[in-house]
Amino acid sequence: MTKNQRRSSDVVRKSSLEAALKKYFGYDSFRTGQKEVIEHLISGQDAFAVMPTGAGKSACYQIAALLMPGITLVISPLISLMQDQVQSLNDAGIPSAFINSSLSENDLFETIQRAKEGRYRIIYVAPERLVNEGFRNFAANVDISMVTVDEAHCISQWGQDFRPSYLKITEFIAGLKRRPVISAFTATATEAVRTDIVCALGLIDPYETVTGFDRPNLFFQVDKPRSKDRYLIDFLSEHDGESGIIYCATRKNADKVYALLVKNGFRAGKYHAGMTPEKRKKMQKDFIYDYTGIIAATNAFGMGIDKSNVRFVIHYNMPQSMENYYQEAGRAGRDGLDAKCILLFSEQDVMINRFLLDHKEMADMDPADQECVRERDADRLRIMENYCNTTDCLRNYILNYFGEKTLKPCGSCGNCQKEFEEIDMTFEAKQILNCVFEARGRYGKAVIIDTVAGAKTAKLAEYGTMNYKSYGVLHGKKRDLLKKLVTQLLADAYLKEAGKYHLLKMGPSAQLLKDPDRTVCIKISEEEKRSSLSPALPRKMRQTDSLTSAGFGLFEELRKLRLTIAREENMPPYIVFSDKTLIEMSAERPSNKEKMMKISGVGETKYNRYGELFIAKIKEYKE
Repeated sequence: MTKNQRRSSDVVRKSSLEAALKKYFGYDSFRTGQKEVIEHLISGQDAFAVMPTGAGKSACYQIAALLMPGITLVISPLISLMQDQVQSLNDAGIPSAFINSSLSENDLFETIQRAKEGRYRIIYVAPERLVNEGFRNFAANVDISMVTVDEAHCISQWGQDFRPSYLKITEFIAGLKRRPVISAFTATATEAVRTDIVCALGLIDPYETVTGFDRPNLFFQVDKPRSKDRYLIDFLSEHDGESGIIYCATRKNADKVYALLVKNGFRAGKYHAGMTPEKRKKMQKDFIYDYTGIIAATNAFGMGIDKSNVRFVIHYNMPQSMENYYQEAGRAGRDGLDAKCILLFSEQDVMINRFLLDHKEMADMDPADQECVRERDADRLRIMENYCNTTDCLRNYILNYFGEKTLKPCGSCGNCQKEFEEIDMTFEAKQILNCVFEARGRYGKAVIIDTVAGAKTAKLAEYGTMNYKSYGVLHGKKRDLLKKLVTQLLADAYLKEAGKYHLLKMGPSAQLLKDPDRTVCIKISEEEKRSSLSPALPRKMRQTDSLTSAGFGLFEELRKLRLTIAREENMPPYIVFSDKTLIEMSAERPSNKEKMMKISGVGETKYNRYGELFIAKIKEYKE
């Protein structure tokens, strides 16, 4: 083909864009950024697009595939997405197929044969399949015009969903007889992740576009209810008949929320990795086809679920990162109609996520990379916690995180519609910084707040913070207000958290508070004002506050022993010994029967059954 013929062909293809959009998808015009991406792809140029959920990423590579010769391979990590997309494409008259672990041997063979015969324009494939010798032989003997990488952030180790299998993509492409056009798409990626994607995929002079992250139809709100369960029931009762997703951090919470919904008469389903594939598939289908209106799920649910009428997404627990949150919340309102994205926050959410991140699977990763990933995860979690505590515009917080600068508050998020009062807490801020300075970066939030509040606990006595000049300087101040202030000091970099145990240290802005004109203010709502400015009540002591750190360590060991016994005897742990009894054991450390029998809750029968086991554990711990 001559240059003039190729140029003429390009003109024909470009003039066919609107016709293809109308014929196969039923739309008269393209959304922002779509047409430009398609034009660059069909002209033979690599492309990378960041488009928010619902902005039409799929249509970009699907229409380009129709106007390019040969096959387009779409690499996707999501079996459910492949199946939905292929069904939709075939229904629209675009011959397509998928290759993944859900296919039987016969189905796989038949799909490969049809592909060799040129029967498909688009084939979806799981990234794990790229290392399969049979698939590589197939790919080497067909005309592949484009390789599309969906959920492209999965190739970046700095992305929120890094998948090692994605690293095989460039190796696979290098093994093809002819390098195809490469396109990559994602909904959520910071500037650093975007740069990493381009580099990791080896894109050559790509056309890049970020069409914006804002979803004007989504209403963002953060609430901190006393009872999340009560909040859910009240909210769902007011939105009866609407479709929604409730995201939970753990399978246990997803099961609990599901049981709560069913008990209260809601048409609900659940979805998490602990269920069988058959049950997950049924729950997903029931939700998509509106047999159930609400689904309680972990983050295993939702990617690639193209359900347009989700009217609300509620996060029962705070997600681990802003990327995860925006992606999950973005499953609401894909039809462009108003939808609500509500995050229910509690301090326990932070602890749950820290635990999950500490146990994140990274066995195949280099130790140096593991440390970097852990630091990134900790930063993301801190940013997410700040989102839950900010009094500024929530939409702007999200957009600024992804690098989209804003000039004024949106006026239509939970914070913008709430009235706040500013309180000058410069004096209190300086006292907290003084305490952190005295502590020399050895303690976390709880110890620092207990110290300035003048708490009387065995732990503070053991640490020696009762001897600090700052001990008790803020006695009488509400703990919730002090927690809010510490959060503000962290957000403004007066303080910083460091290490696995999130110890408080002086931040880069700490010196600025020496300026007499410098002020630190926090905003509180009317509700917070009523509770925070009322006279402070003594903090309710936890039972374990009477223990030193060594005593608490022994208490944890005795709890483990109690749990082992309870499971062996198939009974609730508290029947063996109560927490109160274990706490007294941890404080007194009895070394013989006479001393053990003086412990509250230890009778003759209990001693005969368990006494020697607990004495042995105490001796072992002391040694």
